[in-house]
Amino acid sequence: MVGYLFQWLMVGCFSMLAHIGEVRVPNHPYFVSVTEMEFNSKDKTIEIACKIFTDDFENTLKDVYKTRVDIYNPADKNLLGKQMSGYITKHLQLKIDGRPVTLNYVGYEIESEATWCYFSVSAVESVKSVEVFNNILYDYKKEQINLLHMKVKDERKSARLVNPDTLYKFEF
Repeated sequence: MVGYLFQWLMVGCFSMLAHIGEVRVPNHPYFVSVTEMEFNSKDKTIEIACKIFTDDFENTLKDVYKTRVDIYNPADKNLLGKQMSGYITKHLQLKIDGRPVTLNYVGYEIESEATWCYFSVSAVESVKSVEVFNNILYDYKKEQINLLHMKVKDERKSARLVNPDTLYKFEF
């Protein structure tokens, strides 16, 4: 589901950080998340993957849930999944063809300095428009940028939300 463009973007971002001497992510100068969404017409679902810098996500979850959070070594992986899901579903909401939909949490995984959180939306017959509300990590950093990618059939569209912007509508 993760497109070549997204992988290129993230590799480029990390490579650029390495070239300017910012290899340690806790000191990273960029605050960005990426949300990949793809309509799977065969399964009638929308598959969603959110990629967030792990250190930023941990700090946000600590603030929200007022508890110790360690994504790399969680004391209770199920509780951590509930915290991640709870945070993201509050800060990422979709309307498909004007109808609000429910994001179903699938799971998460760690990839280097980032955390992937996966969701799906079921019973989607077709997609003409997707309205996205996204303010992920806006409560953590005012410099936060959220990149959005939506793919329907062979058409891929992208958008960038810069805090305080929270809404974007894709038309297909």
